[in-house]
Amino acid sequence: MISERQEEIIKLLVKEYIKSAEPISSKFLAEKYDFGICPSTLRIEFQYLIKEGFLEQPHTSAGRVPTDKAYRFFVDNLKQESEEKIEEEIEEIIKGVKDYHKIAYSISKYLSSRSSSFTIFNLGEFTIKEGFEEIFKTPEAKDSSFILDVLTFIKKFEEIQIAPGLYIGEENPVQNTKTITLICSECNFPKQKVHISILGPKRMDYENNIKLINSLNKALKEIV
Repeated sequence: MISERQEEIIKLLVKEYIKSAEPISSKFLAEKYDFGICPSTLRIEFQYLIKEGFLEQPHTSAGRVPTDKAYRFFVDNLKQESEEKIEEEIEEIIKGVKDYHKIAYSISKYLSSRSSSFTIFNLGEFTIKEGFEEIFKTPEAKDSSFILDVLTFIKKFEEIQIAPGLYIGEENPVQNTKTITLICSECNFPKQKVHISILGPKRMDYENNIKLINSLNKALKEIV
């Protein structure tokens, strides 16, 4: 069991780490947010959260980074919302287009750009992949194990059945891809159901990407 304050520490540390890609120190968090405790007490909270498996400390840093368990806690406590602005952007992309293959390509490019991630649009008879260059823009691209995980995932993705869901690190259905997160959704599409996936580092912007998928689902319902 963790306290409400510890829950808040996890959420804020994950948010800050997503933004900065740098380990987060107790001093930084205490100065930016009012927990009502001093930095030394916050360090004690950090130690407890390390013990409970929510945080870990890179060898060369005084800061902490979230574990898969922390990301999962963060995601499970997000509101599952869509966003009207995103829906409008998607509706504008597909408005008046009769060729559904073109719609699929346009949506793939939009999702990749808006999420800064790799996207996979599985249309049944073929698969569209977009945004490989986005992967190389992330700080994680400096780590060869992350790039290897991405390549392994892409190679094996079409060989297995992946149920819709959000998979973080060790949860991934493709083995040995523990540095990445996959968001996979089944969406309505003319004459068929399609699977649309967003693939990126575990440090991906979960709030934005979940809103993207939810907004896409709502917008696609309008064309079927």
